[in-house]
Amino acid sequence: MADGRTDPAADIARERLRAAMARLADGDSAALEEIYQATRVKLFGICLRILGDRKEAEDALQDVYINLWQKADRYDPERASPISWLATFARNRAIDRLRTGKVRGGAVPVEEALPLPDSSPLADVLMVDVEQNAQIHACIQGLDERTQNHIRSAFFDGFTYAELAERADVPLGTMKSWIRRGLQKLRACLEASEAA
Repeated sequence: MADGRTDPAADIARERLRAAMARLADGDSAALEEIYQATRVKLFGICLRILGDRKEAEDALQDVYINLWQKADRYDPERASPISWLATFARNRAIDRLRTGKVRGGAVPVEEALPLPDSSPLADVLMVDVEQNAQIHACIQGLDERTQNHIRSAFFDGFTYAELAERADVPLGTMKSWIRRGLQKLRACLEASEAA
């Protein structure tokens, strides 16, 4: 938003997910159900996009939550938002299934999946990331309030365009146009800052 505030509902959802991740790391099995309900749609979409087969995506998603139960203590809220970490986790599980060679037709080739992020980036990479993050957020602040909200919700909070269109009570095509125009302005701002 123009005054620096974010969407309160998204903030609450993000904090609930972060708290559930912490409880899960402490062994609270009820937290896994809360995490599942909050993330299953997005994580299933990631698995389905990579694997190209609904049954394979369902199996990969099951692997995600089984592994999450075992490895929840590895989540570091200082390094990533819960949904970003879980999305990477889901992507890795789906790619692991591709690498086994047992996935039925429809899957994308492994080499088409983007390279996996290194779990321990170099210090200079972290510094560049911090600078780029600051620049992205500065450029987002230059957008009108409505566009800021939609871009943040889509790219930082994991909402789909369809969900955003429903929340704003506008046609899906309108939402896509708003976000596309906002991204064009954002790109122009980032290119201008890189050229400076």
